[in-house]
Amino acid sequence: MSTSLIDALVERHGFAVVDDATLDAFLEANEHSLLFFAGDADRLVESADAAVILVELAKTFRGRFTPALVAKAAERSLQRRFLFNAFPAFVLMRRAGYLGAITRLLDWGDYLTEISALLQREVSDPPPFRLPDGCAIPAPAPTGRLNRDLGIDTGEWQ
Repeated sequence: MSTSLIDALVERHGFAVVDDATLDAFLEANEHSLLFFAGDADRLVESADAAVILVELAKTFRGRFTPALVAKAAERSLQRRFLFNAFPAFVLMRRAGYLGAITRLLDWGDYLTEISALLQREVSDPPPFRLPDGCAIPAPAPTGRLNRDLGIDTGEWQ
């Protein structure tokens, strides 16, 4: 069910689909672009809601940005480019310049406020990637000579 709403963005509303190979040309052809990253639409119920929200945002902002669906196969690589950490996501661009990202679902009024503010922003690099709260990357365990220097008997260096 979720995927049909995502597919309707292209089939019914005529939104472009972009991927790694076509994104830069799409961005250069449009003053402002709003990229939609649906994520796993079969697993994330929010993706279908975000697809409906995208259609309504495009109507509300009447030509202030050109919406595009990011192809599923390109989502992870482009996520690394724009450094957001949750799906669904909208990334607002001015030509090839990054303006900001909105992740997860918001209240309607928050979308209007956020997008209006982002459209006024100067382009910048995406902010540094942040892990979601509660996540941490464990430090690697000491190995080799470091273990011996620390007096840890690993059976090495005998």
